[in-house]
Amino acid sequence: EAQKEFFSNLAEDMDERVLSRISGDLLEDYKKDKESRGDWEKSYTSGLDLLGFKYDNESRPFQGASSVTHPLLAESVTQFQAQAYKELLPSQGPVRTRVLGREDNEKINQAQRVQDFMNYMITEEMEEYTPEFDQLLFYLALAGSAFKKVYYDEVMQRAVSKFIPAEDLVVPYYSTDLMECERITHVIKMGENEILKKQEAGFYRDVELKPSSKGPTDIEKKYQELEGITPSADKQYSFSILEMHVDCNLEEFEVQNPEKQVKIPYIVTIDEGSGQILSIYRNYEMNDETKKRKEYFVHFKFLPGLGFYGFGLTHMIGGLSQAATQ
Repeated sequence: EAQKEFFSNLAEDMDERVLSRISGDLLEDYKKDKESRGDWEKSYTSGLDLLGFKYDNESRPFQGASSVTHPLLAESVTQFQAQAYKELLPSQGPVRTRVLGREDNEKINQAQRVQDFMNYMITEEMEEYTPEFDQLLFYLALAGSAFKKVYYDEVMQRAVSKFIPAEDLVVPYYSTDLMECERITHVIKMGENEILKKQEAGFYRDVELKPSSKGPTDIEKKYQELEGITPSADKQYSFSILEMHVDCNLEEFEVQNPEKQVKIPYIVTIDEGSGQILSIYRNYEMNDETKKRKEYFVHFKFLPGLGFYGFGLTHMIGGLSQAATQ
């Protein structure tokens, strides 16, 4: 019973006014985090043009003039992707084990069993692992940062490793790494039916939602432009769900020190369109007295930069590619 209560959706038993206050505070924080990286988004969006995937008929200096983009950036990204894929995803599987401390036959055999099982899981059971890691490598070289979300999926009954592009993971401007970050927001585009299934299963609260009215971001528009896609009026992914891994203070569910109100980790999921909280789950182990946050995200950096985000090839040779084009 205690275990069931610990893993339950806390939002189901909370007062609507309290939920509304928490949602308002977290949405305000998210907007500030998003605005603080505006320059990063602009530089990344403009860098995508240097790939040369889009062909335009120029009118200057004359109608029909050539508009060739030098393939320097696209070639460099593709070379990195191919070489990294070969090194990180060999045919026999990416996992290697070693014994720490004294070795004996029992430990060596156990290590081999772990290695074989992990490689089987990644190459055979986790169908999304290989194609999503391949896609991650392309984004990584281009943007400088890419993320993976690793978790156990109750529906599929197995571990899942999903690729998340940098634009879909928002952190505070002062963050230096994921481990010390007090708020991580994963922006998830979700179809209505998928949300309804989660509500039916009891994972989300049964509340009325609103489609996101903002439309595609500048980066999404650029992706669509490069792919030659024009979104229809009836978009499949019309709901924007904010999954916030955050340290916060919920009066009803923790014993507070009257002098110091220590925040502890939760996963708060909010529908951005309506501002409704869908779920609040504890994000630490049941018997952990230190209440250490469970980490879901892995940050890959192409070249560790000056702050949270890494530098990619658009930063390193983007100017050279632009000069070669002009």
